[in-house]
Amino acid sequence: MTAEMPRPGSRLLLIAGGGLPSLALALALKQTHGPALAVTVIDPGAADPTRHSGRAYAVAAGGRRMLAQLGIWDRISGAAEPITEMVISDSRLADPVRPVFLTFGPDTEDQPDAGEPFAHMVEAEPLAAALLETCRAVGVTFVTAGVVRAIPDGSAIRAELTTGEGLRGDLLVAADGARSRLREAARIGWVGWSYPQVGIVATIGHARPHGGRAFEHFLPAGPFAILPLRDGGALGHRSSIVWTERADEADALLSGEPDEVLGEIERRFTLDLGALVLEHGPSRHPLAFGLARSFRAERLALLGDAAHVIHPIAGQGLNLGLADAAALAEAVTGALRLGLDPGSPDVLRVYERARRFDSFAMAAATDGLNRLFSNDALPLRLARDLGLGIVNRVPGLKRFFIGEAAAARGSRPRLLRGEAL
Repeated sequence: MTAEMPRPGSRLLLIAGGGLPSLALALALKQTHGPALAVTVIDPGAADPTRHSGRAYAVAAGGRRMLAQLGIWDRISGAAEPITEMVISDSRLADPVRPVFLTFGPDTEDQPDAGEPFAHMVEAEPLAAALLETCRAVGVTFVTAGVVRAIPDGSAIRAELTTGEGLRGDLLVAADGARSRLREAARIGWVGWSYPQVGIVATIGHARPHGGRAFEHFLPAGPFAILPLRDGGALGHRSSIVWTERADEADALLSGEPDEVLGEIERRFTLDLGALVLEHGPSRHPLAFGLARSFRAERLALLGDAAHVIHPIAGQGLNLGLADAAALAEAVTGALRLGLDPGSPDVLRVYERARRFDSFAMAAATDGLNRLFSNDALPLRLARDLGLGIVNRVPGLKRFFIGEAAAARGSRPRLLRGEAL
């Protein structure tokens, strides 16, 4: 445990779970309030950035602005690869040609802000390391333990730890994942189901440069996304893949020798990038849909996967979590500046109003897209390909979809707009 002793009269915020949105929330609040707010992150592996090894995320423009405002982006920008173009196709695995139905291009007409990429690919380990180091520098406390239960008592909430210790705070943030014990203990309902699919993640080296171009091939089993990473590796160029496959076929596809697994990847990969090597992975992850019926309970706020789980078809999981962190940081900051209790029901209602509809809309959209594209029914193929073609030919619709992914439209928390709290 590393700790900064809170000054007398300071408020205390506890965060159960040490994922990237949790670290961003801790950093935003500690930078803003200093010794007036003690922030403690509780997680058995929170202080180890290597637990994120092999994963990469598409950070939308809003998330990039938030990380820049927190002083993180300059530290990781050298490891971030801008996505300048997205190419979307729809085909069967055996088709010799994959017709392109939709592109989001580098022309400024398609961009959320002139000259700004709508996303950057960022590897998770350097991002986690930068967040951890900066959190420590500003005085965030890390406790290497889990939270067994939380007990609100009106004026505070007590977190009982796996070590037998207890911590008291004004507010406890439950960021303990999709199977959140804290959410269940608070009797917050959960609407969700498992998909008959798994997500397969790997890092691929390739001989030809990607030029910042991302591909999403919609195949009957699910989307196969190729996302550009910074150059490096054995062949000089790298991409991350997020491969959605039927759960009942994934074991057979991944159980072979490395050359056989690479062969399955090559069947789905674009030919434009030349020879391939498997650099990291593959790892498989179950896919599910889930949405909490409420994002709050007494002195408890849900954050990230504890509040919502979505299909990776649009690559928006981390961006939703960062938006949660931005909205909660803004609600807590507003209360503290007025001398109010940051764990009060009014503060938590403000947070829930800011996030619940956006989370529901994104969850419903990704679920609908997955159901529409992860099949081989001819009527649906014709309808979706017609729809993609219409979107591709109408600049206003393209700007709408890019603006949604970039968190550039509508009312957004200040951090997502690149503004200080």
